[in-house]
Amino acid sequence: MKNADGSEPKLARVSYLPGVVPPSDPVVLADEVPVGEVPVREVPVREVLADAMPADGAQPPETVGERSARAHNVSMHALTRRGLSSAEMTTLLRSRDLDSTDIEIEVARLEEVGLLDDRELAGNLVRTLQDRKGLGRSAITAELRRRKVDSVAIEEALSELDGDDELSRAREIAMKRAPQLRSLDAETARRRLGAFLMRKGYSGSVVSSAVASALASNAPSTRGPRFQ
Repeated sequence: MKNADGSEPKLARVSYLPGVVPPSDPVVLADEVPVGEVPVREVPVREVLADAMPADGAQPPETVGERSARAHNVSMHALTRRGLSSAEMTTLLRSRDLDSTDIEIEVARLEEVGLLDDRELAGNLVRTLQDRKGLGRSAITAELRRRKVDSVAIEEALSELDGDDELSRAREIAMKRAPQLRSLDAETARRRLGAFLMRKGYSGSVVSSAVASALASNAPSTRGPRFQ
């Protein structure tokens, strides 16, 4: 459009802040183009807004509160399934890409309220492995170490094991197993029964005593298994 006197309108001079380089190809939004004038380069508003978003679609970093809430959710969900040692919980939280500081805070919080207690966990595992699975001392020790239970807690829990009780339990297991070996000769039966008890974690002396007792009790009078 022209001025009233027919001359071309003059554009106001644009001043830039110090350090700002004027664009060589100025951008004019499509919404702001005056009627009848052709912009230098027309860019739709939606493209400008899209350019303002992160190119890779990355989410903004988590806040401290968000990380803490996520650590809490992960730990509570895990503890509803089974008891964990402090080291197991640390490993789990680390696998969820949590900051080491956030992990330490969460583990300390759980220990403070008693939801993480290696001593209690060790005691429960010893009773379960001994009574329900019939495991001996070495197998129980291996399982506690696999669960990353604190070494001091392991020693305290194992100190409660009674040698006489372990021998009685091994004999009971051997007595239940012996009838399955009736078709074997005495030496084969003794070897297989001994290997079975060894896999359950009983010591050599306990195994020898339990095997001898079980095979003697199952020895036939005239015919049957040859446990002699």
